[in-house]
Amino acid sequence: MKKIIAAFDGLKFSESAMQYAVLLAKYHEAYLVGIFLEDISYHSYKIYELVDGKGVSEKKLKNLENKDNEKRRKAVEIFEKTCSKAQINFGVHYDRKIALQELLHETIFADLLVIDSGETLTHYEEEVPSRFIRNLLHEVHCPVLLVPKEFKPIDKILMLYDGNPVSMNAIKTFGYLFQDMKNVDTQVLNIKNRYDGNNLPDNKLMKEWMKRHFPTSKYSVLKGVAEDELSKFVKTEIPNLLFVTGAYKRSALSMWFKKSLADFLMSDIKVPLFIAHT
Repeated sequence: MKKIIAAFDGLKFSESAMQYAVLLAKYHEAYLVGIFLEDISYHSYKIYELVDGKGVSEKKLKNLENKDNEKRRKAVEIFEKTCSKAQINFGVHYDRKIALQELLHETIFADLLVIDSGETLTHYEEEVPSRFIRNLLHEVHCPVLLVPKEFKPIDKILMLYDGNPVSMNAIKTFGYLFQDMKNVDTQVLNIKNRYDGNNLPDNKLMKEWMKRHFPTSKYSVLKGVAEDELSKFVKTEIPNLLFVTGAYKRSALSMWFKKSLADFLMSDIKVPLFIAHT
């Protein structure tokens, strides 16, 4: 892996996303670019804060904008100091137009995007994953590592595999990008209906590939509802997991009414989540 980009909102800077990105860049000797999104329509203050007895106050507006600019400047400074201390090669991009479009364009030229799974690019809170993250995942042009609010070192990789080419593509993409992690504790997890067999789909072919990329990997087959089984399984595991899963592709209508498995992992289990499109 040669180039990692990490996306930040300077007004609500995610130190967790920075720590994960710096860790990976150092581990893989990759170039790290901090993408600081400064959407022209986004600011930290509320409209009512601009109003005084005479209406909208230009003085208040200027003071609040200056505070936003200073907060963004400090976020960049923290990123630069952290990268320098870690002795990694890094750069900074300022994207000052429409945040989603700017970030999507950046992903065309990146091997991996690291971003906080709770990123909103708004001044109010949203349920995880936010509208911004959902839209990003539908259009992104490189693999994504979504990270939780709290940083934890990665001690184990858990690959979710259902026999679908999409899930296998995510596993292969992870393997190609993270070749240096082939000896990290790795487990392939398949969740089936209660009455299905106990073998992995395409068991022989799957293990044949894994043996050459993650030679020490283990395999587990669980029976039941995916969300329930994952919750129980994670409780028995070491806490510092990274999940590998398939593409985030659902219709615009269904995504508002039913959580995907990726949504569940982001909001309920709160672990780093690697997602790769086909």
